Amino acid sequence: MSQFIPKGLMDMAVRFHGHLGAFMVLGLKAGLLADEVLGRDNFGTKAIVETKPFLPFTCFVDGVQVATGCTMGKGNIELKKGDNLSVIFTRGCKSLKLSLKSEVLEDLRKVSSMAESEKVAIALVNRPTRELFDIEG
Repeated sequence: MSQFIPKGLMDMAVRFHGHLGAFMVLGLKAGLLADEVLGRDNFGTKAIVETKPFLPFTCFVDGVQVATGCTMGKGNIELKKGDNLSVIFTRGCKSLKLSLKSEVLEDLRKVSSMAESEKVAIALVNRPTRELFDIEG
């Protein structure tokens, strides 16, 4: 459950999002775990992301979109205002909830530049998903 991010997928996510950032990487890792647990289904999977409705928190959504195929256009991803960062994935009667660990969020709040965010993003790529999120489902 380390959620290795294939280079091709990472490249696609960076092109889609516009840069390599920590929250986008977290979205990729969450989405890849959802694909692994629920099975990938671009139309049958739904994602509800709950977070602060501003940058860089919302960058998480782009990672989820690239990893899962859930998109705003298809209406199978939704953004809700919240204080932390969590996502609930559903497919059929199965669900998976990931909540960013508070210590990870606190570390990310200390990031003060795009260059620093890129360094943190690279470090996050190699961390196991279970070290980053509380996982239910």
